[in-house]
Amino acid sequence: MSTARLLGAALIGLMPVLMPALMPALAGAQEEAITANSAPPQLYQDHCASCHGADRLGAMGPALLPQNLGRIKPEEVRRVIADGRPATQMPGFAGTLTGPEVDALSDWVLSDPPVTPDWTLDDIRASQVVSHPPGSLGDTPEFVADPQNLFVVVETGDHHASVLDGDTFERLARFPTRFALHGGPKYSPDGRYVYFGSRDGWITKFDLYHFAVVAEVRAGINMRNIAVSADGRYVMAANTLPGNLVLFDAHRLDPMRVYPAADAEGNGSRVSAVYAAPPRSSFIAALKDVKELWEIPWPVTPEAVVATGHMDEPLDPARKALEARGESFEVRRLPVPDYLDDFFFDPEYRRVIGASRGGDGAMVIDLDSGDKLADLPLSGMPHLGSGITWETGGRRVMAIPHLAKPEVSIIDMDDYSLIKTLHTDGPGFFMRSHENSRYAWADVFFGPNRDRVHVIDKDSLEIVRTLIPEPGKTSAHVEFDRDGETLLLSLWERDGAVIAYDADSLEEITRVPMDKPSGKYNVWNKTHYEEGTSH
Repeated sequence: MSTARLLGAALIGLMPVLMPALMPALAGAQEEAITANSAPPQLYQDHCASCHGADRLGAMGPALLPQNLGRIKPEEVRRVIADGRPATQMPGFAGTLTGPEVDALSDWVLSDPPVTPDWTLDDIRASQVVSHPPGSLGDTPEFVADPQNLFVVVETGDHHASVLDGDTFERLARFPTRFALHGGPKYSPDGRYVYFGSRDGWITKFDLYHFAVVAEVRAGINMRNIAVSADGRYVMAANTLPGNLVLFDAHRLDPMRVYPAADAEGNGSRVSAVYAAPPRSSFIAALKDVKELWEIPWPVTPEAVVATGHMDEPLDPARKALEARGESFEVRRLPVPDYLDDFFFDPEYRRVIGASRGGDGAMVIDLDSGDKLADLPLSGMPHLGSGITWETGGRRVMAIPHLAKPEVSIIDMDDYSLIKTLHTDGPGFFMRSHENSRYAWADVFFGPNRDRVHVIDKDSLEIVRTLIPEPGKTSAHVEFDRDGETLLLSLWERDGAVIAYDADSLEEITRVPMDKPSGKYNVWNKTHYEEGTSH
């Protein structure tokens, strides 16, 4: 036998020994070949760019950047790439891409791009679409229901919103929304228009009388929330990417001005949130990376009035003086001792109670002087944005859930002392009540008991009932009707529902099936700043 044939026979005999040792190296070489021939940037351009934009900033589909996907777990991103998303235009690519390619593409869209993307005023203007100019639609609602007692329900499961009659709970409309609405929709003062803000930076103005989108504009790449001025003339957007505030004329969503979020030295920041302060006729914004609060007043005519609670009051003379000095739309900076990720107003909008997510407590800031008035020892990430207040025993109290602690803290609003700590079945996300209700509701959003919701007596400051609307399903976010007689609670699941309860007997009235309903927003409560409804 030749030497070559002897060597070949020997190698064949050794194959059972060599193959286990060679397999990892061969697999590694195969993966290298896949990565070399189908690198994530090329996979993205081939399969994703047509819907999500060549620069990952979004187009027909949402932006695919880590800031925009931050709340979606990596395994969920992989699943959506492989299997698609039901009831959307997102197809599955399991039959087109290999497992390693899906993994590589998933890791890539969850990583920062080499150059931080920007979104300029020109980009904002170019994105604007006005479908129905002001005055082109009639002023009479196309439905028979109380326009002031409508609920807008955000369904996050398939990115839709529903409009419910607050008296009958009939669904009047259901329509698609932008991807990942965030921060809660806001209403025009008359309740006719609702403004949605998406995490992708889109602002959508929707006519509730005709169930039609009337205008849209993209304010940024990653947006925290929006606010609408009390006179309905202006919209302000708070962005984390790029870090800025953007002012719009509310009628057509025409962009007016961009405010880069930076301190006097030019140190940039993301914006934590922006809210309207009606009695002050101004927007209040907190910065996430700079220790400042900003107040930006909007123009007010001398005869103007603003809605505060249930009554119209003349503007404070100091605000008229501020307007006379020509300081509308200019930033007033208030230095604060710590970064503010979350904040809450007292009922008069004279003070802000704010907290840093990484801090050990909260602080009270006087919006007129800028002084810190008090420290609040609130650990466990108090969710101040969901705080509510009410009168009991001749004093006003504030109740706050905690995102990382099974507690509700109750604070005296006069001296900011801790009155009581209610121990709950888990950390919570939302609290709600109504001036005409004797109860406040607190969910247990995080942890194994997320199917529970606590009912708190507002006089005794005790938990008097714990409801489990559907065992094993998340119960969250209560919103009352305009009179405080009934309320809606979400079963926050893909096969979920909103459940209507009698606010006094706590008995269930009906259920409306929905796809992962999150927030519910009553027109009257939100436009009249009803006690027990968050800002």
